[in-house]
Amino acid sequence: MTVRPAPVPEAYPLFSRGMIAVLIAQFVSAFADNALLFAAIALLRSQMADTWQIPLLQQFFVIAFIVFAPFVGPFADSLSKGRVMLLANGMKFFGAAAMLAGLHPLLAYSMVGIGAAAYSPAKYGILSELVSPDKLVKANSMMEGSTIVAILLGAIIGGLLADYSVSGALATITGGYLLAMVANLFIPHLPAAHPLYHFSPYILFRDFWQALRTLFRDQDARFCLLGTGVFWGAGATLRLLLVAWVPAALLITDLSTAANLSGAVAIGIAIGAFGAAKLVSLKTVNRALPAGILIGALIIAFAYINDLYIAVAMLILVGACGGFYVVPLNALLQDRGHATTGSGHAIAVKNFFDNLCMLLMIGAYTLMDKNGVHITTSTVLIGIIIVVAIGLITHFRLKQTAARL
Repeated sequence: MTVRPAPVPEAYPLFSRGMIAVLIAQFVSAFADNALLFAAIALLRSQMADTWQIPLLQQFFVIAFIVFAPFVGPFADSLSKGRVMLLANGMKFFGAAAMLAGLHPLLAYSMVGIGAAAYSPAKYGILSELVSPDKLVKANSMMEGSTIVAILLGAIIGGLLADYSVSGALATITGGYLLAMVANLFIPHLPAAHPLYHFSPYILFRDFWQALRTLFRDQDARFCLLGTGVFWGAGATLRLLLVAWVPAALLITDLSTAANLSGAVAIGIAIGAFGAAKLVSLKTVNRALPAGILIGALIIAFAYINDLYIAVAMLILVGACGGFYVVPLNALLQDRGHATTGSGHAIAVKNFFDNLCMLLMIGAYTLMDKNGVHITTSTVLIGIIIVVAIGLITHFRLKQTAARL
């Protein structure tokens, strides 16, 4: 596979016009993504759907990341990534508009998932084209910070709007995607990192498979793929657990409380991302590993809480550990991807693993919910899975690091 990475202008400041445009577009798009989840949950509830359909929403969303994984990476690398982000936000816009027009929430949300699958390789891959490697962790921290604030506000405002008016929430979210498309127009037209000379699905799948094998042969990239996969699987499952946990533990039936608790996790991730930018570099990524194990341990403890304020504090801690853990791993994967397969390919492979983990963990939770497993038991089991998975990843990472010395 011939890779032609786009040159990185060393003179680009961290706060260039292009970087600001990317951050604004990402903020608005992520805000709408997170608000839409709670609006879709409210819509299912208003339609008297079975409770196990709520976690299915997330599965319908992430399936696109798995199915289209071989294609979205080459697509992101074959065009200017700002234009790819524009097209992807357009797909999200049509999905939200379809839900507003009456399409079943599961089907409409899957359309938004297709847009998100195309969007993700571009939004992360563009960072290594806008900044030099020494600024990559800081650029990632800015991206994650923007995303986390968007998650926080999107969850809170989405929950409030959905409690007040589902159709009003959907109309606001649809407008948000349109605004994100406008912001995408201000991103500079960067050269394609890996021009696409063919449209054969077979060749693209083979290209993706080659990129996957290349990354898995690289110890650092393999470590990041597995490590971030467990994190995002845990995060997606925790968000859905909260929707069931709030009425069971706090006896509160509105949707905005669960959304606000998701916001507490987002605040914590922002704190953790800031700490990672200050304390962790590409050479000291292993410092983040204990925080990953703590995510699972804190979720196990959270299962037995029945006080709102203690729950908020605990979820902020969970988020802080998550932000400190995942930001350095994202930066390391982008660095290795930029040097091997192309950043768009690397992020597409990453999304494949992230969303495969989400699908598996949410699937496990869906089965538990459908079979009547109590929410406390479900939460403990998810926490145990996280501790064991990240514990094994840590063990093998430290073993590899020792072998290099």
